[in-house]
Amino acid sequence: MRDTGPVVVVGAGHAALETAAALRAAGHSRPVILVGAESAPPYARPPLSKGYLTGRVGTEELWLRPEGFFARQDVTAVLGDPVVEIDRDSDRVRLASGGRIAYGTLVLATGARPRRLSVPGADLDGVLALRSLRDARELRRALGAGGNVLVVGGGFIGLEVASAARGLGLRVTVVEAGPRLMGRAVTGTLSAHLAELHRAEGTRVLLDRELVALRGERGRVRVAELNDGTRLAADVVVVGIGVLPNTGLAAQAGLTTGNGVVVDRWLRTGDRNVYAIGDCARFPTPHAARPVRLESVQNATEQAACVAAALTGTRRPYTAVPWFWTEQCGVRVQMAGLTGQHDREVVAGSPAEGRFTVFCFRAGRLVGAESVNRSADHLITRRLLAAGGAGPAPDDVARPGFDLRRHLSPSA
Repeated sequence: MRDTGPVVVVGAGHAALETAAALRAAGHSRPVILVGAESAPPYARPPLSKGYLTGRVGTEELWLRPEGFFARQDVTAVLGDPVVEIDRDSDRVRLASGGRIAYGTLVLATGARPRRLSVPGADLDGVLALRSLRDARELRRALGAGGNVLVVGGGFIGLEVASAARGLGLRVTVVEAGPRLMGRAVTGTLSAHLAELHRAEGTRVLLDRELVALRGERGRVRVAELNDGTRLAADVVVVGIGVLPNTGLAAQAGLTTGNGVVVDRWLRTGDRNVYAIGDCARFPTPHAARPVRLESVQNATEQAACVAAALTGTRRPYTAVPWFWTEQCGVRVQMAGLTGQHDREVVAGSPAEGRFTVFCFRAGRLVGAESVNRSADHLITRRLLAAGGAGPAPDDVARPGFDLRRHLSPSA
């Protein structure tokens, strides 16, 4: 790691902005330059699929920092002129405009992009994805016109959009190719609960179905065809089938990639002067058996702080406990830990009453929890996982009167 030259952050989203803020908060005095593709200042993405679509959140509430932040922090923001090449031989990046910027340290915070549909009719008007503020504005206009909304994909984004669209009084259908909603992200218990919530709100949920074609009139989508022959009216189609990490720049520069830019536990790439963070980075973690790539505000914020610490002389490995949240159908769901490889789950509380936590275990050890309207369980689970203690055993959770607080040690 060099101790001279600017810190250049490729990207201007949450991870990028937090890197700049954390560097200045730690007293870092070198020049800091953010280079982003979008012309808008850094903004919060989570509200785009929720309150922004319904009008409860205005554009001015999305900005992550107030006007004047960059000037006050002596941070240069180059917006609307993305990096198109990294030259590691000369330690420079080239911009789309042709300009070049030298770096001492490079931080890749390039984010991710939505997966595209590969069916006939995918290019019709009214077929939309949701990732950027521009996407959200277009989708909000489309929802405002009314009609039938088809959501392709039953993951976080798809279900949040479905909930928002139902809140606007629109007719909504969710089509999920798998046997359950959010199948790769949550337990079967939570998945079934979410399906019940959406159906109770009036959303049609179709599982084990695949979209095979979209048909239109005068260039605009009107009908969706499924693999079982079902035809659905569709005036707006929202594609929520996952994202792909933006690794092109890194790969072009000869850095190792594979479902993300590969980094070590200090978030460095194979080039010790180049880091990668946020949605684009795949990193080792004590909370999973193999390297992972995570898409969350928490991960972006804490990885930014980790890189800032390394650049200001207090290097530490990245070990933060992953956590996530979603709001759907008026319900707040919070998840702590990585539960994909769990082998047992125990429910505390009452799904029927809409207040419960699914505790997940692997080989008898707590690895995470999913909480519905039980924020205390979520917060305590995060503390237990961060402390590295054993936490409750499955049989503890199953006993009547179980209280998670009793498993907190004074140091947790």
